[in-house]
Amino acid sequence: MITILDYGAGNLRSVQNTLEELGCAFRLVRDAAGLEAADKILLPGVGHFGQMMRALDELGVRQALIARIRAGVPFLGICLGLQALFDASEEAPEARGLGIFPGTVRRFAAGVRIPHMGWNELDVSPDSKLARGLTVRPYVYFAHSYYVPVDPRAAATCTYGVPYIAVLEAGHIHGVQFHPEKSGAVGLHMVRNFASC
Repeated sequence: MITILDYGAGNLRSVQNTLEELGCAFRLVRDAAGLEAADKILLPGVGHFGQMMRALDELGVRQALIARIRAGVPFLGICLGLQALFDASEEAPEARGLGIFPGTVRRFAAGVRIPHMGWNELDVSPDSKLARGLTVRPYVYFAHSYYVPVDPRAAATCTYGVPYIAVLEAGHIHGVQFHPEKSGAVGLHMVRNFASC
């Protein structure tokens, strides 16, 4: 059973549709008690970093979410859900991220069109768990203005002006900067791999 944290993200329905298409059991939660009972957690994300973190605080779920991730519960963050794992973002310098990983989410520099929207190719590590079993060089759909710089947790990267993390994997913690719910068969494949981990 996948627990989706419903804090009001705009892509919630499309994430639900993806899980339904895969036949994955899921439930929506909006409180700490729901997170504390979760076997797997999915954090969707569309919008503004500061707004998301305020929503988590208003629901009173920040500490429960951090505790469950640190306790080893499998986690998948989508787009802003990936960025929330870090300390901070240039999008909202006053807002604290979850702080699971050190670092600051960066804004794409001048010289590229912002937001980065559309299909781009991934450069995938052969050890990636989410990409396991893919037989094609994957193209996925992005819609973002901020990115996580490449570090050793990168299981796949993409380049848009600069290389950045497109898939993060650190043990039980997974994150994707793209939108698997809008990425066709490749996106379905990666969500299926998370559901079976």
